[in-house]
Amino acid sequence: MKIVLALGGNALQLDPKDKTCQAQLKACTETAKSIVDLIEEGHIVAVVHGNGPQVGQIVAAVEAARKFDEENVLFPLDVCGAFSQGYIGYHLQNAIGEELRSRNIDKVVATIVTQVVVDKDDEGFQNPTKPIGSFYTSEEAEKLEKEHGYIMKEDAGRGYRRVVASPKPIDIIEKDIIKQLVDNGNIIISCGGGGIPVIREGFMVKGVAAVIDKDYAAEKLAEILDADVLLILTGVDRVCVNYNKADQKELIQITLDEVDKYIAQGQFAPGSMLPKVEACRHFIMSKKGKTAIIVSLSKAKEALNGTSGTKIVY
Repeated sequence: MKIVLALGGNALQLDPKDKTCQAQLKACTETAKSIVDLIEEGHIVAVVHGNGPQVGQIVAAVEAARKFDEENVLFPLDVCGAFSQGYIGYHLQNAIGEELRSRNIDKVVATIVTQVVVDKDDEGFQNPTKPIGSFYTSEEAEKLEKEHGYIMKEDAGRGYRRVVASPKPIDIIEKDIIKQLVDNGNIIISCGGGGIPVIREGFMVKGVAAVIDKDYAAEKLAEILDADVLLILTGVDRVCVNYNKADQKELIQITLDEVDKYIAQGQFAPGSMLPKVEACRHFIMSKKGKTAIIVSLSKAKEALNGTSGTKIVY
């Protein structure tokens, strides 16, 4: 089968408090085992990953360097997103390649710096909600708004963070080369962090200050590749309703009608489980015979065997 894997934050950070390069590489080493398990069974795998903490760190580092010396370039968010694709892709390539060699599997793994097209009129640009970077006090937030034009919002009592638009993906610039490489059996890492968001302007494409949700980007890629399975890997074995309540219920299989019902009830948190469920819903509706599963990273192989995860069906 042809599988698009969407890797959640736990695939890149075993300990959320440890954001060092060494910690990320260690997490990628563990993640590679689950990915290569699928490859070893004969599946073709394309990988998409998030970049929330990483792009936030890059933005913060750039801002700090600018404060230290105004000659330092204040890189725009789309460029920081490109930095994160290379940084994370390098670690995933390294870890997956090592795991492949340890199992004597002769496969090529490579990262494609990926631009993802969004609509300049997407409603997300009218109401930025995606938090990035560090937490700030109200005074620091006000200063950032004045000096850099950032939009800062209070985040659950933890302080203020910069928020940017989170538009939906409508196309992938590098889709042809990605498809060619994947169809030839290569392991391709693309659309990292949801892709570098760009808008079309005639024959040109222009980067914009936004963050595309990696689950939506993975779904778009799965459609383009005509994948059999969209496998969204997260921190829980199954999707739940009434999450963290006394009557919490795990969902083994849900229909599109049930998905719509649960979304209307507000069962899935925005920015967390909601985009995962919606991405699965879109993929299932895109073409008959598709499979979409949400499962924990460690249970990827079990999900395909039907012994773990939440499967969304038509």
